[in-house]
Amino acid sequence: MSTDTPARLLQLLSLLQTPREWPGGELADRLSVSRRTVRRDVDRLRELGYPVQATQGASGGYRLVAGKAMPPLVLDDEEAVAIAVGLRAGAGHAVDGVEEASVRALAKLEQVLPSRLRHRVSALGAATMSLATGDGVRIAPETLTVMASATAAHEQLRFAYEAKDGTPSRRLTEPHRLVSTGRRWYLVAYDLERQDWRTFRVDRVSDPFATGVRFAERMLPGGSADAYVRRSVLARRQESAAYEVDVEFHASADKVGGRLPASLGELVAVAPDRCRLRATVTEPVEWVAARLIWVECDFVAHGPEELRDRVRELGRRLSAAASD
Repeated sequence: MSTDTPARLLQLLSLLQTPREWPGGELADRLSVSRRTVRRDVDRLRELGYPVQATQGASGGYRLVAGKAMPPLVLDDEEAVAIAVGLRAGAGHAVDGVEEASVRALAKLEQVLPSRLRHRVSALGAATMSLATGDGVRIAPETLTVMASATAAHEQLRFAYEAKDGTPSRRLTEPHRLVSTGRRWYLVAYDLERQDWRTFRVDRVSDPFATGVRFAERMLPGGSADAYVRRSVLARRQESAAYEVDVEFHASADKVGGRLPASLGELVAVAPDRCRLRATVTEPVEWVAARLIWVECDFVAHGPEELRDRVRELGRRLSAAASD
């Protein structure tokens, strides 16, 4: 009979997390205990917040059901690796509404992953690639998890940073929040050397590491981190050269709107099967041209001339790639 109650509870929990109903006798045999001990252990799990449901009768048993809160999960090696790989994909591709939760969950999981499983996760990541449709810059999951862990632990974070003009620097910061805009990741942090708040593009960060020095969280001016990033990014865009885009699509606004980034502006329907985009943008013209092609419908680029030239060049390359 098993006398190690904590280990037995974990083993029981692992069994119950398999999506099936377990007869009391089978659980008792698996755990090498009596049915009475199984009942007591089930009661302990319920006290810990696990919603274990019992059914009566000859075919009755125990199973874990959905509760009001998410209790801790017990994962075997294969499950832990699968979840880590999935979270890395979610974090790296900035899926709207999922990416920040993926980073937080990945940071928690990798903190407790045994070394042998970390190697398996890294090997899988190196041997595979995803055809995700996100057009943002890819970020190494290790970079995100280091930064997320330091942020959660309120530890000073040091890293190398490359400015837009290529100027390198070393930064010592008090990280506040990681924010995803869908295309890019930003770190909102207090720069200790410059004695001011800054936003850092994470794709320009390298060699991040937590120093182990704890700090008391500062009050971020202006409210939430996402609002701070929006203001900061908008200010930078206003400093760059803006230009007017005028494109007519030979498709409905509903169809085009589902494939065109909202950041480009609003579509106006000019006919049931046609719509037009007129907007002031600061995105690189190469990026705008690629996004127009991604819509996958006929369109006419009326301006500016730089965009028309880029579309012609892309058309030429695509035609050449498909020629004999």
